Amino acid sequence: MFKNIKHDFVEKRVGWLAIFTVLTISIGGLVEITPLLFQKQTNAPVVGLEPYTALELEGRDIYIREGCNVCHSQMIRPFRAETERYGHYSLAGEHVWERPFLWGSKRTGPDLARVGGRYSDEWHYVHLMNPRDVVPESNMPGYPWLAENTLDGEYTAKKMEVYRQYGVPYTDEDIAGAKEAVAGKREVDALIAYLQSLGTALQQQAN
Repeated sequence: MFKNIKHDFVEKRVGWLAIFTVLTISIGGLVEITPLLFQKQTNAPVVGLEPYTALELEGRDIYIREGCNVCHSQMIRPFRAETERYGHYSLAGEHVWERPFLWGSKRTGPDLARVGGRYSDEWHYVHLMNPRDVVPESNMPGYPWLAENTLDGEYTAKKMEVYRQYGVPYTDEDIAGAKEAVAGKREVDALIAYLQSLGTALQQQAN
């Protein structure tokens, strides 16, 4: 169909060049992406994956609010240099319930995909208050206000209801008890709970 179209005809006409560029990218994208929609390994949760608890869910929102995902990725690529430093490479099945994904693309700080259980809650607390107390060379800012702010849990149940509409298996009991599980807790406790949950499903498989 296109064999008689000369390159100069397309290259000298911006409109045609744009049309063929979009067409080429669209076909390439469909060829690469469409098969993934039907593969179990990209759509099914890994064995042992649990939805975030109410406190972890609030911690995740604090993580986003404070811009942690700007400097920390949560996606370990399948390269030796990364797996030796951070652990097993990331699997799509670990993120099937993530809205939005927090894979990230910049590492001012280390990747956090496998940080769950690596440090104690106390270590995380000290690190969040003043990172240089535990990592002298860190350029991460401190977040002392997280120890002062408390959660009321007013919207936690509603968040869980919305996530359930997207396939996250929250039960009625989870949603009913969400506010009580969160109300009165410090923001720092929620953020630490979230961090301690990262990568734990795959760690349990390995054990």
